[in-house]
Amino acid sequence: MLIKVADLEAIRDARIDTQFRRWKRPTVKAGGTLLTAVGLLAIDEVDPVSLEAISREDISRAGFQDLAALTAALRGEGQLYRIRLHLAGADPRIVLREAVDNLDGIAPKLARMDAAQPWTRAILTIIRENPGVSAQILADRLGMEKQLFKTRVRRLKALGLTESLEVGYRIAPRGAAVLDAT
Repeated sequence: MLIKVADLEAIRDARIDTQFRRWKRPTVKAGGTLLTAVGLLAIDEVDPVSLEAISREDISRAGFQDLAALTAALRGEGQLYRIRLHLAGADPRIVLREAVDNLDGIAPKLARMDAAQPWTRAILTIIRENPGVSAQILADRLGMEKQLFKTRVRRLKALGLTESLEVGYRIAPRGAAVLDAT
């Protein structure tokens, strides 16, 4: 579920707690979470709803002035859903990036990622040597499709090894420690 930056900031500041989406099938479920730029969001409810059933309170909780503004913002096709959510806390990867004292368990995870074809060390190395360089340039240098490169970087980010920048990436202290240890 993609959420606009302005909405993420409003959710972080507890000014809104509702989103509306049209989906053929929901991409989130109650009890789930989403990692976002402002932290971890908890999904409290995901309910199908009709436009006629949207209350004035729903409109306000979603940050809209009126139903017309909400309707104009809706994209896609399918059933309309009301999603209740809240900020559940900071992005756990931020703390993990600094955790250089306990690297147990990282090597086996990287080995599993490298099982079919080794790539983790190459990506960590190129990011360390080229902070802030775009994903397309880094992918080209590795002879890799951009989308595959970005997917792999996200897997490394989940382990606290890399960090996304406005453009490109940088190696996290944890990622540097892993490279130095191998």
